[in-house]
Amino acid sequence: MSDKERKVAWGVTGSGDKIAEVFNIMKAVRNQYDDLDIRVYLSKAGEQVVKMYNLFHILEENFERISIERNPNSPFLAGELQLGRYDFLLIAPTTSNTAAKISLSLADSLLSNAAIMALKAFVPVYILPSDFTEGTIITNLPDGRDLKLRIRKEDVEHVRNLEEMDGVFILKSPDEIQNVFRENYT
Repeated sequence: MSDKERKVAWGVTGSGDKIAEVFNIMKAVRNQYDDLDIRVYLSKAGEQVVKMYNLFHILEENFERISIERNPNSPFLAGELQLGRYDFLLIAPTTSNTAAKISLSLADSLLSNAAIMALKAFVPVYILPSDFTEGTIITNLPDGRDLKLRIRKEDVEHVRNLEEMDGVFILKSPDEIQNVFRENYT
């Protein structure tokens, strides 16, 4: 990777689950690799959630390029992935909606389109789904209160389908993000 610039596309969807933890890890990753360009792509819902959790300032302070979805092809992330301008696509955190769309090859949003086009061009896609295991979880709301959520078997089935897709790598926790960068850049 030393012959070309190291460049990663990081997609953020509308999932609030573990979002603060993901942001802190990505900030640490950014500080760990001086020669790494991490471009941030927010879905429309991702922008809303990032602002609700008061995390937009972390993006502005630590990442030079932040783009917000206007439609499935704008910004033109899918084309840049297909042209090999990124080493991989990381979508973290990922809503059950985006996971389902990628699983079903529905390219009707910025990040589902980008993931599907990346896979067609043999660009690895790493996904941290919010709904990994069926059952009940407790997540944190923007105001710090806890929210009890049911993870449905239908949502988990989409994640299992993603695990079977060539070129898709499922992350079970935010801590695994550091390993993705280590494996790709050491």
